[in-house]
Amino acid sequence: MFKRIVLTLAMLFCVGSSAMAEKTIIFAVDATWPPMEFVNSDKQVVGYSIDYMTAAAKAAGFTAVFKNVAWDGIFAGLAAGKYDAVCSSVSITEKRQKVMDFSTPYFKVRQALIVAKDSHVKSLADLKGQKVGGQIGTTGYFAIKAAEGVEPKSYDEVGLAMEDLNVGRIAAVVCDDPVAANYAMDQYKDTLKIATVIETGEVEYYGVAVKKGNKEVLDLLNKGIESVSKTGYVQEMQHKWISQ
Repeated sequence: MFKRIVLTLAMLFCVGSSAMAEKTIIFAVDATWPPMEFVNSDKQVVGYSIDYMTAAAKAAGFTAVFKNVAWDGIFAGLAAGKYDAVCSSVSITEKRQKVMDFSTPYFKVRQALIVAKDSHVKSLADLKGQKVGGQIGTTGYFAIKAAEGVEPKSYDEVGLAMEDLNVGRIAAVVCDDPVAANYAMDQYKDTLKIATVIETGEVEYYGVAVKKGNKEVLDLLNKGIESVSKTGYVQEMQHKWISQ
């Protein structure tokens, strides 16, 4: 009887230790990028990326915690070790890969040009001498800066750029296509539209950024992302957040 009790206690200890050993990964998220990452009416951080990483955590056996962090300085916080990863619609670029590591891609994205409903603009080339807004430090803003003759105007949040466009302070906004669709086809459907998708010649993907050399976190993320990518849950998330 005594041996049985000791054995039972040992088994319970092992189960408890296993649960305690599950790694927690803290994700920094700039929750101003609907429908990918945003704060809902209940003050919760939600969106496509949040659902994806939550599913990836379950598949790979880690606990996902999401921390709302302003985009300006989000990568500096990663380098300083304030969190383990940045899951905030971060496009994988050659420049970023020099200073941080990226997970397996989890979403393909393009840049879209949003203009007023009555505008005849078809491309960035039609906006020479005019102000075009974008969130600072994003690939959309980089595309604006690369356009000849266009005056770039940076914003801390893409929603502020959309509001300025809506009231006529700027001529257009460039941002990721799911975000553009959210604003132009939902929040400002009566006043804004997507003029075009900007073809850069390069395929753009979102990935989760981690501190350079953090192989433990990167391996867990890749395991989870690759597992989720093979299931029908990706289509469910697409329908829930993007194809409404």
